[in-house]
Amino acid sequence: MEFYTTCLPRSSMSYCAHPRLSPPIPQSKQFLSFRIKNAASTSSVPAPPATTPSSSRNGNITTKSLTEKLSSAMDQLDIERGVCIPFRKYTPETVRNKVLESRGAILSLIGRGVEIVWNLGLYWSALTYDCLVGRDEEVVPYRARQLRNLLCNLGPSFIKAGQVLANRPDIIREDYMNELCILQDDVPPFPNQEAFSIIEEELGQPLEKVFSRISSETIAAASLGQVYRATLRETREDVAIKVQRPGIEPIIYRDLFLFRTLASFLNGISLRKLGCNAELIVDEFGEKLLEELDYTLEARNIEDFLENFKNDPTVKIPRVYKQLSGRRVLVMEWIDGIRCTDPEAVKEAGIDVNGFLTVGVSAALRQLLEFGLFHGDPHPGNIFAMRDGRIAYVDFGNVAVLSQQNKQILIDAVVHAVNEDYAEMANDFTRLGFLASGTDVSPIIPALEAIWQNSAGKGLADFNFRSVTGKFNQLVYNYPIRIPERFSLVIRSLLTQEGICFTLKPDFKFLEVAYPYIAKRLLTDPNPALRERLIQVLFKDGLFQWKRLENLIVLAKENVAKMNQNPALQVTNTQNSRNWQVEKKLDLTETIKDGARMFLIDAGIRRQLIMALTEDSKLHIQELVDVYRLVEDDVDIPAVAFEVLQDLPSVTRDLMLSWSEAVLSDR
Repeated sequence: MEFYTTCLPRSSMSYCAHPRLSPPIPQSKQFLSFRIKNAASTSSVPAPPATTPSSSRNGNITTKSLTEKLSSAMDQLDIERGVCIPFRKYTPETVRNKVLESRGAILSLIGRGVEIVWNLGLYWSALTYDCLVGRDEEVVPYRARQLRNLLCNLGPSFIKAGQVLANRPDIIREDYMNELCILQDDVPPFPNQEAFSIIEEELGQPLEKVFSRISSETIAAASLGQVYRATLRETREDVAIKVQRPGIEPIIYRDLFLFRTLASFLNGISLRKLGCNAELIVDEFGEKLLEELDYTLEARNIEDFLENFKNDPTVKIPRVYKQLSGRRVLVMEWIDGIRCTDPEAVKEAGIDVNGFLTVGVSAALRQLLEFGLFHGDPHPGNIFAMRDGRIAYVDFGNVAVLSQQNKQILIDAVVHAVNEDYAEMANDFTRLGFLASGTDVSPIIPALEAIWQNSAGKGLADFNFRSVTGKFNQLVYNYPIRIPERFSLVIRSLLTQEGICFTLKPDFKFLEVAYPYIAKRLLTDPNPALRERLIQVLFKDGLFQWKRLENLIVLAKENVAKMNQNPALQVTNTQNSRNWQVEKKLDLTETIKDGARMFLIDAGIRRQLIMALTEDSKLHIQELVDVYRLVEDDVDIPAVAFEVLQDLPSVTRDLMLSWSEAVLSDR
């Protein structure tokens, strides 16, 4: 497979996951447009080439070389992500120009720089002293609390940085991470008068003309903005109004400029510990932070989520009122739901907890593996249980994007874990950007094997992401592994949602829901890449795995059954219900058709299936009977046979093309 990048239109990177802009998924008839030469082999995507900042030989950086140096980190991020963005909210040059263009910029930078260096310097000196006197381990809890308070005192940029560090085991120790996990983004609200003035500026008209009522107190207040509840005068609909904190943008730009300046002095350490420049870490952070500051991008994120889940009756995404929103104000539909941290209220509302949790996990996995656009901050305040059993998301300022390439590599990693191919799992780390290109992965393979076998060996009953990530944190802290920003958000998202599940049901087993979803996806998705991964799962060392096929079918049927228990699927006479994609049973029609095509056309697959049926010099009829019994209630055999016959001319054509290609290649 050739490595390529996808250029995106003017917007944040989150816009690339919009279905209208994503590459279309080929249908099953196009599956065999590529040949699978070895069903048991693993496909690979070349690792992104390493990039290094350029500079002049004499050490004097010219304007051109400075631009190249500043841009190289962003170029590396684009290559890792598999996308390029022609118009960015954040670039090092943009931040630099924005900061230096204001009057008194130098004095402001000097003053703020002295404040940052002084406070961080004192803290670093204390850590150094602890090491010298040999008490560094015993004072860790105190120093961790001290760091959390220090970041709070240094302002919103540092609060956000602390929240990022709480999910970066490659940068900071786990005990410090645990302390930063409770870093609160709650700050005192700014005066209503200022907030209402900003709203009127964005609306271009008085508040009374648009809203008949607006709350006198904020619903929530954070470092970047605060939220009010209001009622639209024209439609009497309740809405949430998100207002940006006044004067926050210049502060963020100034701090980002200083962050990147300080990072340039840490490149040597960063290259040794993480395999990348410290500036790359700052660029990832700065890009996400500036996206959160522009509410027009958040409005677009909401529209993307609405589009992705438009046919899913189990997920509620609030409608955005774009005509009333702007860069500093966002007006959204009010979500009247139950906080997921209140299990008693959820039960009193008559919500089936098991069905709701299945919906939540499936929605999270769809965001990650299907759409490639996922909610990056699903803490308990951003997820609600609706009284009809749906799950509702709010606050879409922090979302992350996975390219088609990244999604395929993630699925590869799952396949490699199932097949216990730890060498390829280690290579997946390089392909995803965790390791610099060319890094020797051999020392990491035994560590990966120990982590996975220890966790998977306990079975579903004791498996949880927190225990796995705890061991993974030790791995990335001890090896030159960097966790790309988008994957730190993935880890945080999964951990947070697993925590919510445990709150609602202490004995909840995340994988008992996740595995059935993945199994159903592998069996039913017509995407050629997933069909190839299915083959890799079903064949190991050239042998067909009958038991795996049976397990996949059982798990996939379990996912369909659990989803159908949700009361949101029982709603009738709803205007949009005819467009809902509700699966009452496991539909394997396309999978069976593709399997028949492959058996007829692909000689390698045909040979291995025949060997599987005649293994150990006996016919394995019983295995076929067992598989048939699993699917007989879900598959209409006569209808499938009729569709296969309808497809016969196309299959015959492909068979002739395959045969002629083989004849010509022999000559």
